Amino acid sequence: MMKFRRLFNYLCSVKSEISQMKTILIAITVLLVSVVLLGVKVLFVKGGRFPSGHVHDNPELRRRGISCAGSSDGDTMKK
Repeated sequence: MMKFRRLFNYLCSVKSEISQMKTILIAITVLLVSVVLLGVKVLFVKGGRFPSGHVHDNPELRRRGISCAGSSDGDTMKK
């Protein structure tokens, strides 16, 4: 009876490990697909680049007179 209990416990732990591995593989796959989709323009367009996230590169913010906090702090210090 004890041998069957050990075998049962072993099989349950193996099943749990397989379930964990499936979850990890699914998570890695989702991350890889996300990275590829985010970089479609960079990867597949000749000369493609990620869009700039800087405030000074955004024409609408420049039109409204909004500037980077670092540069406006530096301008204030100069005055």
